[in-house]
Amino acid sequence: MSKEIQTSSKIAIFKGKQIRKTIHNDEWFFSIVDIVQALTDSSSSRRYWSDLKTKLIDDEGFIQLYEKIVQLKLIAPDNKMRETDTANTETIFRIIQSIPSPKAEPFKRWLAKVGYERIQEIEDPELATKRSRAIYKAKGYPEDWIEKRMRGIVIREQLTDEWEKRDVKTQKEYAILTAEISKATFGIVPSKYKKLKKLERENLRDHMTNLELIFSMLGEASTSEIAVQKDAQGFKENKQAAKLGGSVSGNARKELEEKSGRKVVTPSNFLNLKSKAQELISDKNED
Repeated sequence: MSKEIQTSSKIAIFKGKQIRKTIHNDEWFFSIVDIVQALTDSSSSRRYWSDLKTKLIDDEGFIQLYEKIVQLKLIAPDNKMRETDTANTETIFRIIQSIPSPKAEPFKRWLAKVGYERIQEIEDPELATKRSRAIYKAKGYPEDWIEKRMRGIVIREQLTDEWEKRDVKTQKEYAILTAEISKATFGIVPSKYKKLKKLERENLRDHMTNLELIFSMLGEASTSEIAVQKDAQGFKENKQAAKLGGSVSGNARKELEEKSGRKVVTPSNFLNLKSKAQELISDKNED
């Protein structure tokens, strides 16, 4: 089976219903008929989706729908790979808003709440920071880690602001520059870094150790400073600044590793740490 094909998995928000999904263009695409089945009492989710698709286009003016729906191969009930309509998260949310079912109402209320909170955060950016801290704390991250993570977010935003001002235009260019910093800092690009930590779609930085976060911040802060001082313009000059900025952090990392005798880059991640913590709690309870 191709690495791009992901087997069906459960999504908690659908109360245990199996929603098939797969990676396409580096983002999750979900089976629309599975979501329709989870949120309606229809005896034929395919027919329901066909009627809803017509309604969205003809009655609600969702003319971009056909462009956003992608037919991808997913495991069918007969265990064969068959093409089915899929959509990314944003489009799925839009479809759910048009499903007139009591089962969909809690989800619609949640979407409305998220939208309202987002407007609040635009008006008062400090709210976004407070909510992010609260989410990390609820997940079990320690306070000192949260402080570094939040500081890292600020440094990252400062760097991307500089790139935008310096004519770095596309998300692809941003990704290349980020990879250059990571390679010079840690000796590994983000995609391989995630594999090392056994991550899939999770945010890499949310699974870094304290030291990894510190060196990540140093690499990006150094890149910003070099770009400003050298007045780097365009992708090519900013790529050179990214290599130089990353090397500042990379040299510091190597010196620390030499003197401490321990590698900074590690397979450890928050998922593993949390699992170990839960094991310790279980052991204590059994005692």
